[in-house]
Amino acid sequence: MFGSVDPSPEDVALALPGDDLVPRADVVMDRAFDLPAAPEVVWPWFVQLGKKRAGWYLPASVERFVPRSRRALRTIDPSLQVLRVGSVIPDWGGRHETFQVAILEPPHALVHTTQRGRTFGSWAIVLTPYDDAGTSATHVHLRLRLSPVKRKRLAGSVGELFDASTIAGLAAGLRERLSPSSA
Repeated sequence: MFGSVDPSPEDVALALPGDDLVPRADVVMDRAFDLPAAPEVVWPWFVQLGKKRAGWYLPASVERFVPRSRRALRTIDPSLQVLRVGSVIPDWGGRHETFQVAILEPPHALVHTTQRGRTFGSWAIVLTPYDDAGTSATHVHLRLRLSPVKRKRLAGSVGELFDASTIAGLAAGLRERLSPSSA
């Protein structure tokens, strides 16, 4: 729907910051995509990501179906740029669900942890710079690690589909926000 977010075999094999937070994960979901800007430009968008923050950056074509009050920001908000290890961010998993910042290495790595019932999780966002025909670009690698997971097959099918579609929307929304025509 929004383009592929399938990681390369190299992405999947790579050790990421935060992997040790859920060392024997029952479920690992990797996603990756590229953005047309340097990590220093991309980083603030991830810092302000989240519920009761900047939202989840869907493209305008999708957000038009979302009530205006629930649409994601289309600019960087300096008041949302304050994030520290230990910061708690509300999550969409339920009224009391949260993420906690576990690793913060600007503009390279942001790792969140969460606990849902007995399941512990980590979500790593890793930004790697590269040169795209003389222009700075960023490879974004996201990894979700969960353990223990009672229904691994369900997580591996329905969970994978949900994760791929939400990250595809995020990738498309960020590309739109970072395009020169949106500035």
